[in-house]
Amino acid sequence: MGSRRLKSIAGASRRSRAVRRALLGLILVAGLSLAPAAWTRGQLLSDEQNNIDIFKRSSPAAVYITNLQLQRDLFSLNVTEIPAGTGTGIVWSKDGYVITNFHVVEDANRVAVGLTDQTQWEAKIVGVAPDKDLAVLKIDAPPGKLFPLPLGDSDKLEVGRKVLAIGNPFGLDSTLTTGVISALGREIQSPNGRRIRDVIQTDAAINPGNSGGPLLDSSGRLIGINSAIIGPSGANAGIGFAVPINTVKKVVPDLIRYGRENRPVLGISTAIDPLARQLGVEGVIVVDVMRGGGAARAGMQGVRRTPNGRTELGDVIVAVDGVKVQDNDELLTQLEKHKAGDTVTVTTVRRGGEHKFQVTLSNP
Repeated sequence: MGSRRLKSIAGASRRSRAVRRALLGLILVAGLSLAPAAWTRGQLLSDEQNNIDIFKRSSPAAVYITNLQLQRDLFSLNVTEIPAGTGTGIVWSKDGYVITNFHVVEDANRVAVGLTDQTQWEAKIVGVAPDKDLAVLKIDAPPGKLFPLPLGDSDKLEVGRKVLAIGNPFGLDSTLTTGVISALGREIQSPNGRRIRDVIQTDAAINPGNSGGPLLDSSGRLIGINSAIIGPSGANAGIGFAVPINTVKKVVPDLIRYGRENRPVLGISTAIDPLARQLGVEGVIVVDVMRGGGAARAGMQGVRRTPNGRTELGDVIVAVDGVKVQDNDELLTQLEKHKAGDTVTVTTVRRGGEHKFQVTLSNP
């Protein structure tokens, strides 16, 4: 009796386990049938899809730039060409113009441009603007291999907007990073010491090799040229900077046409800022006034030597159109707001008195 009861209990236990397994199977099947579509079909989130779409569409516009320089061997004295650095560039137009940072091609003996189809093209440096850390190159690639990016408007950006950076960090081509606009209106120093204003700050990872590459908005429009980072080791620390596209749009046509930035001039030469500070002068010292220039016609005066052999300051520029000017950089910034033929009001201090001149700007 006891044995039969044990067998009965054992049988019931086996049936119970079988029922539990069947129920568990039904629950799992039901759970799978009720799971989100993203789990069963591998569907991407909308932000992921946006990243993928922009990269596929925009990466052919980001090119690989190699700065080649000549180096003499210390023992054989033979001169060889070596890669001195790499960076990124952006296809600007179908006729072969490519833009990048000036510091990417600085001191280059030769520049090579690699497209995403793995073809290499020798590039000619058409024009440079060290003040803005910009350079324009020209390659003879067929239009069918070139894919310019649509241009955005950097004046309409807002902090918090998503951005994407494409480049060749550490020589790794076609790399995508994403982030947001962290701040606007920043200033960074250009290779020649001038300040680049209205710069975009982003936390999208930018590393050595990203320089000259595109910063894109969530529609794939070009809004900036990645140019600099702040990092204790020279690598990304979440603070990167890009020259705004509106600055690029203003400068690039001049570089293509003239080979330089065609900034209007007053027709003067000025003293370097350290000398002015050494003399305790606040403003820009006019050293010489060019004959026939706008400043000369307006009556401005430069440094002169007195009959007893002493050097006497002439005009010291302290404002342009009412905007205070303390150094050469601020003077150039005010002039860049105008074009040749415009007339500006230049305020100066000369031997203790203030003077105002109406100066017509001219081409350099």
